[in-house]
Amino acid sequence: MNLNKTVTAKTFQKMKEHNEKITMLTAYDYSTAKYIDECGVDSILVGDSLGMTILGYTDTINVTMEDMITFTKAVSRGVSHAMVIADLPFLSYQISKEQTILNAGRLIQSGANAVKLEGASSFILDEISHLVSSGINVVGHLGFTPQYINTIGGYFVQGKSYENTLKLLESAKKLEDSGVFSIVLEMVPEESAKYISENIKVPTIGIGAGKYCDGQVLVIDDVLGKFAGNIPKFAKQYTNLREIMTQAINSYNNEVKNNVFPSSQHCFNLTEEEMKKLESAIVK
Repeated sequence: MNLNKTVTAKTFQKMKEHNEKITMLTAYDYSTAKYIDECGVDSILVGDSLGMTILGYTDTINVTMEDMITFTKAVSRGVSHAMVIADLPFLSYQISKEQTILNAGRLIQSGANAVKLEGASSFILDEISHLVSSGINVVGHLGFTPQYINTIGGYFVQGKSYENTLKLLESAKKLEDSGVFSIVLEMVPEESAKYISENIKVPTIGIGAGKYCDGQVLVIDDVLGKFAGNIPKFAKQYTNLREIMTQAINSYNNEVKNNVFPSSQHCFNLTEEEMKKLESAIVK
């Protein structure tokens, strides 16, 4: 692990070619990004999942470009090794090529090394080609695509048949031809993700897509057990930060109420000489 070397799109490709797993976690703030970076994780996704984990929305639809810019700037300030990838939020790339390039450029100027967008329609593919030709790295996203929640109709596993797996592979190849350097596969059967990963050249990053993808990504709040909502089946909780935080907050609250905190070690004091002056002073 060389933390002095910045991870790039070329790094992703070399890792796939050498069968080295790619790691990715989401982050939305400076401190978390710094910890993730110091642990040697290859890439950090400033995901529009912040709509739920940070802003309290029920989905990602209400996340704005201004939101993404603010959090991308915060994350990028804490990173020196990992690649920073920022999501283009809902309706920031579905209207025109010009708007897409402008919005993607704003995220790059905010510190991102690449942007991620969902889907593989002919319009999206054309936009990806324009982004890449403009010097912007792009990550694709197939399978369950959260920004299409209203048309999908719910949180469903995608590609659950032979025919649908072939359709996903076709979309993946189109994304590859359009210039993406990696593709996220979300909520796809493990066997389907394996088939796709073995039949495209660019690395796949799985989230609920099994162990045969070239890399994995999870939402940091799920990993840390911090998110107040439901944890999806595909996420693994490595600690229970919610429990740790609740215990610490309760302790603080009780100590303040009972005049235990702050104690002498948390206070600043006058010198003895200044204290005598204060005690002898006449309050007018």
